[in-house]
Amino acid sequence: MKITLVKSLIGAKKDQIATAYALGLKKIGDTTEQPDNAQTAGKVHKIVHLVAVEK
Repeated sequence: MKITLVKSLIGAKKDQIATAYALGLKKIGDTTEQPDNAQTAGKVHKIVHLVAVEK
């Protein structure tokens, strides 16, 4: 699953920022390749309003 940060982390809650960092997303436009499993899906669900996901 390909995850891209499309909105800024400014103004996001601390746990959402930590989740984005855990996925390897720090700046707008950063993209990471993650395995398509339940753990990753849970992280994406927490910050779904900040990212774009391709499967």
